[in-house]
Amino acid sequence: MKMKSVLAAGVASLVLAACTTTPNGQSMANASAPVAEAGTLDEPAALATLIDEVQIPYEKFTLDNGLDVIVHTDKKAPIVALAVWYNVGSKDEPKGQTGFAHLFEHLMFNGSENAPEDYFQYLQEMGATDYNGTTNFDRTNYFQTVPKPALERALWLESDRMGYLLGAITQEKLDNQRGVVQNEKRQGDNQPGGLVFYEIVKTLFPAPHPYDHTPIGSMADLDQASMADVQNWFRDNYGPNNATVVLAGDVTAAEARTLVEKYFGPISRGPVNDPAQANVPELAQDVRTVMKDQVAATNISKYWSAPGITDRELTALTVGTQILGGLSSSRLDKTLVRDEQLAVGVSAGNYSWQRVGVLNVGATARPGVDPAVVEARLNELVAQFIAEGPTEDEVRRAATSTVSQTIRGLEQVGGFGGKAVTLASGEVLAADPDFYARQLEILATLTPREVQSAMQRWMTRPALTLVLEPGEREGEYEEAASVASATAATDEAPGASEITVTKERPKPPIATTATLDFPDVQHTRLANGMELHYAMRDAVPATYITMSFDAGTASDPVDKRGLEALALGLFDEGTTTMDSQEIAEASERLGASISVGGGFDRSSFTLSTLSANLTPSLELMSDIVRNPAFAPAEIERVRAQQITGIEQELRTPQSIAARTLAPIIYGEDSPYGGADSGTVASVTALTRDDITGFKDRWIRPDNGQIFVVSDRPIGEITAALNKVFGDWQAPTVAKGTKSFGDMAAVPEKARIVLVNRPNSPQSFILGGQRTPVDARDETYVDFLNGNNALGGNFLARLNMNLRETKGWSYGVSGFPQTREKAVAYNIAAPVQADRTGDALAELIRETGEFLDTRGVSEAELDRIVTAEIGELPGQFETSGAVLGAMQNNAMYGRPDNYYELLADRYRSQTRSSLDEAVRAAIDADRFVWVVVGDATVVEPQLEKLGLDVEVVQMGQ
Repeated sequence: MKMKSVLAAGVASLVLAACTTTPNGQSMANASAPVAEAGTLDEPAALATLIDEVQIPYEKFTLDNGLDVIVHTDKKAPIVALAVWYNVGSKDEPKGQTGFAHLFEHLMFNGSENAPEDYFQYLQEMGATDYNGTTNFDRTNYFQTVPKPALERALWLESDRMGYLLGAITQEKLDNQRGVVQNEKRQGDNQPGGLVFYEIVKTLFPAPHPYDHTPIGSMADLDQASMADVQNWFRDNYGPNNATVVLAGDVTAAEARTLVEKYFGPISRGPVNDPAQANVPELAQDVRTVMKDQVAATNISKYWSAPGITDRELTALTVGTQILGGLSSSRLDKTLVRDEQLAVGVSAGNYSWQRVGVLNVGATARPGVDPAVVEARLNELVAQFIAEGPTEDEVRRAATSTVSQTIRGLEQVGGFGGKAVTLASGEVLAADPDFYARQLEILATLTPREVQSAMQRWMTRPALTLVLEPGEREGEYEEAASVASATAATDEAPGASEITVTKERPKPPIATTATLDFPDVQHTRLANGMELHYAMRDAVPATYITMSFDAGTASDPVDKRGLEALALGLFDEGTTTMDSQEIAEASERLGASISVGGGFDRSSFTLSTLSANLTPSLELMSDIVRNPAFAPAEIERVRAQQITGIEQELRTPQSIAARTLAPIIYGEDSPYGGADSGTVASVTALTRDDITGFKDRWIRPDNGQIFVVSDRPIGEITAALNKVFGDWQAPTVAKGTKSFGDMAAVPEKARIVLVNRPNSPQSFILGGQRTPVDARDETYVDFLNGNNALGGNFLARLNMNLRETKGWSYGVSGFPQTREKAVAYNIAAPVQADRTGDALAELIRETGEFLDTRGVSEAELDRIVTAEIGELPGQFETSGAVLGAMQNNAMYGRPDNYYELLADRYRSQTRSSLDEAVRAAIDADRFVWVVVGDATVVEPQLEKLGLDVEVVQMGQ
């Protein structure tokens, strides 16, 4: 279990959080460039060479109505990413209307005049992937990746909500989405540390600063949002002259211009938008705040206000915080975590928005260490760094890591971080689609002195020190004055649900279907017999390699749970030739990422690196896999991190529920019956002999396979792998074996386990049962698609009921938990505390009716099959997705072209085949329901359901 930080990184990442709506040709590089001949870890490719690989050529034009359009052509797959960015965010909200930008993001998914149904229905009809919407301080965006034949439909859909939305906003929709957003707020607030971001914003950007409130807004302002308010908000901010459309993928600029003119051209300009200006405020003096929450260890974090993204010092500040606490080799990590072992995790970052930003450093105290000592040492290290500045090597390592991540990320055309988003964010926030390139150019020549000067300028100003201690929260949650629900519709005014269509705009047909061309997979063996599975992808000059071993958490003995996690966490914490600091620095010089992780059934080591640095990266990977030192001091350090992580899981609603449910549905003695990270007692008792024994029994060449996706041919890959792994032989000890035996019987009747978590504004419901489904069986995909009607996607009945109809939840899902030897079915539902009983009753009713009398409808079948077929090309756009698919095929004994065969399988599905698959798998009367919430509020509600209720205390 790798832990950059147990809590510090989690708290710091709150600064980056965006509010989201849902729960889940031209080569960039010269593919013929030779692999670097570097034979040692000292010879990575030059930074300037790497930066030259980052190119996103585009054409830009502006329509007469002011809409900016950017087009990038990438013909590697028959898909197009469409991103629409509006230059309005929470910083632009007037007093009394906080949360409006985010609320409107939700409303814009609830249908427009010519597309009146939920937008996710239309997205699924198109076979869209990577679709979502987000709001932050500065902008609101919507994005989707669609098959090329569906591009015109996608443009019609986005243009309808830009130009023809108001007639579709009803009082019913407003009330419902107000409730959904308020539950989104409760869901975030309910997490350990969930109130920290409010304190940061309030302190660093005090009212009336435009950044004085978070994008989620206040319960009171959301309660008071009137129909007139939201209509005026739309008219003022969502005109084409305040928007940017980006198309990236299998489309030319000429094709794009014709279609964008057709659908967006007739939309009238809106008012001239003037996004809020904002200065970077400075605290008059240092501020110290102490908060308490359900956290496992004390976190000390310091925050400074900082300049926005267009400031000339942006890159220097980002690199400085990476060196200080963001990289694995960071100074805070080296001193506080590795050398002095005062902390179990550290963090640092430069979180920048358009006008302002936040600089952060933090550390989570190791249990048993006085937090005051950690804080004092943290302050000393920050002061020392500012006084001395970074070294040239530190700056180059940070820069190389950033460039390498950028190159690998730009393989994707859409999603949260692909090429469309890169171009759109530059245009909207910096008035330059090439903003990313400007920052990389600065990175190429950045000097240690520039980094030091920027840190001295901004991190010597007064700071907020926020200490988050274990304990009960003080004060009350902000709660809504009224709760939107389905019952509200009975009292609404006449016509509150009627839609007005101001202009008929028929949706264009989708004439053809794009087909998936999954890469051909080749197979060979290394000199030592390890099987190699290889596929070529040349969109980016990168190589991805996974060494997968038949272990996973299922290999843990019942009395040694957490062993696999502890052992894997130690492989890159020192080898017989390098200590953990040297490993981190070597990886950063190469721009390589070597992740070590476990799943239920496999333990894996994954390398992602630029192909120019393949050989030295493989040498580093080989040292980590083959020669871990398992030094006693490192064992104790990583053990402390893992135990702290376990303690945090015991305070987090989702983890509490999962830990409670697993032994019930699988059996306490089953390999699947425990938590992946183990228990405090089991991890405390593990010895070095246990750890070395795990390596010898499981991490060995006769127990593993290698999976590769690369722009380099298989011959080069095989030769490089043989050079570093070809002589690796299995040890003499026997290979490990797993014992599954008999799992727990499925209960004869449903029951409820209520875990008391006081002062929770939301309850987390997790229901589950083990099924007879086998992932190797051809009916498995029938089970998956049948579940897509019940709980498997946004439009499934469970989510549409509790989220879109009743507004009691931010999102509900039903999903299989697929393991090699068992498949369980889970239903997860975070719901507002005062509706816990009602929500669980609805989950039980909805599931029961689906299984008994209301199976898959014809409309659901058509929508699901169309979506699954259409999504196939977009699902395997990236090398990482292909790599994962190859591993699944190997685990479940599937043919290499398994995913290409799915379209025909989907076409053959019927309502009956889907109903039969789901009904054979689950029984609504035999679920175990775990509810994590405040028992004083929840227990009386649950007692009305007629099921046995067992109450346990958190941590038991």
